[in-house]
Amino acid sequence: MNIGEIAQRAGVSRSTVSYVLSGKRAVSEATRQRIQAVIDELDYRPNASARALKEGRTRTLGLVIPPASQRLTDMQLGFVASVVEAAARHDLDVLLSPSGGDHDRSFERIVAGRRVDGVVLMEIRLEDDRVTRLARAGLPFVTIGRTAEPHGMSWIDIDYAGLIGRCVHHLADLGHRHVALVNRSAELVAAGYGPSHRALAGFRAAVAERGLTGVDVCCGDDTASGETCVEQLLATYPQVTAMATINEAALPGVQRALTAAGLAVPGDFSVAGVAAQHWAEDFCPPLTAADVPMRDMGAEAVALLVESIAAPDAVPRHRLYSPPVSLRSSTGPVRSR
Repeated sequence: MNIGEIAQRAGVSRSTVSYVLSGKRAVSEATRQRIQAVIDELDYRPNASARALKEGRTRTLGLVIPPASQRLTDMQLGFVASVVEAAARHDLDVLLSPSGGDHDRSFERIVAGRRVDGVVLMEIRLEDDRVTRLARAGLPFVTIGRTAEPHGMSWIDIDYAGLIGRCVHHLADLGHRHVALVNRSAELVAAGYGPSHRALAGFRAAVAERGLTGVDVCCGDDTASGETCVEQLLATYPQVTAMATINEAALPGVQRALTAAGLAVPGDFSVAGVAAQHWAEDFCPPLTAADVPMRDMGAEAVALLVESIAAPDAVPRHRLYSPPVSLRSSTGPVRSR
């Protein structure tokens, strides 16, 4: 059963049926009752598009993710899952859209076509054209991450600068004087990826405050890259006795490289960082780390977006998460080599 059949039975045009369903135009009461009687008789249920027309909403959120050509990290997948779960609790669907490179057309269709009521935008750069485009279009959005100047927008983020700084202070308290930061990939840093730049800023500030010698290196988001990165780090800077990282996907490779070098953790080398809890607990020994609350962050991003959709003129809100650094077994006092 569709609108055309209802129109035929009621003796009206399809557009008149659409007006009754949407409420967008006035229809005489007699005509409306005649159409409603046919609808009731046939037990017609408007599809999602018709309901959206009536409500002026799609009841769909857009979730803009990194390009499909890039393997999503576990943390990114965690954010995707948490947003989808939170949206379902609000009885909302989620439309996934990759962005970047050839995928920008997908993002533009979401914005220009008004296919969603609002957007959750992931993987934010310090200068992000997507944020500018959404703001210009007037489409409600919330970002997981934030730009260099995030005023006037709603966002959820992790305090990478503060958390990496706390990791460095913890290592310094244990006597480590030569420490390293294993960051994300060089491509992300060059693109202005917010977490990488803020982690580096926090690392450098803490190193300077404690009078340490610090070195920062970039690393791809996979096991092989982590192994190669740490091998090169140890060869080039043999004096380094500890590292902090925000690259959880590289952790298995980090562990492999330290083992191959004959370095016991934490007896010979300490490791700390920011990571999802299960990555930290799977490290051997368990990683001293600030555990990223992905589920809470995704839920809050959706809640802020729902608020923004309902009240577009409301003052934007944000939250900076700074979870405690859980002291596990991967950090210990420095040992002379």
